[in-house]
Amino acid sequence: MSIPTTVEVLDQLTGSYQPDPAHSRLGFSARHAMVTTVHGWFDSFRGRVHLDGHDPRNCSVTLTIDAESIRTNNLDRDAHLRSADFFDVERYPTITFESCDVMPLDDRRYKVTGNLNIRSVTRAVDLELTHQGNSIDPYGQFRVGFEGSGALKRSDWGLTWNVALETGGVVLSDRINLEFDLSLVKTS
Repeated sequence: MSIPTTVEVLDQLTGSYQPDPAHSRLGFSARHAMVTTVHGWFDSFRGRVHLDGHDPRNCSVTLTIDAESIRTNNLDRDAHLRSADFFDVERYPTITFESCDVMPLDDRRYKVTGNLNIRSVTRAVDLELTHQGNSIDPYGQFRVGFEGSGALKRSDWGLTWNVALETGGVVLSDRINLEFDLSLVKTS
């Protein structure tokens, strides 16, 4: 059995992919009452990823998230996040991301810059993704894994709801940390 060359590995990576929601997570976290961090995620999303193993600048990502699918392990908080105070899912059922630039940082890490649209407000965000590896799964599907993170100010998208605390500060931080674990399945 011969070991694949670098070119063969890069050729194998090049192609179109879809996220596998059963093996992926789009998460976030925010400071609550300035004493703890609350974590959440979205259950429903779809997208398309194009990877170019030879030139990462030719890679692209589009993602559509069903805002209704937000989860934080608290039904009341989830309902509040779906309300007009936050995502207003009745009027804005999806959150979208479309990359506009992918820059290699080293042989495994990439800076992905793209447009994030929440409640019809579009702003640029930078994400850092790390290639975790690739393999052929037990069903013969070629998979690529990425982990990533980023941060944003929710007020940049008009998400400004808050309550002042008696001890100073506010209930919810403006900074939201983004966390990604992505299993991508090659489609062509």
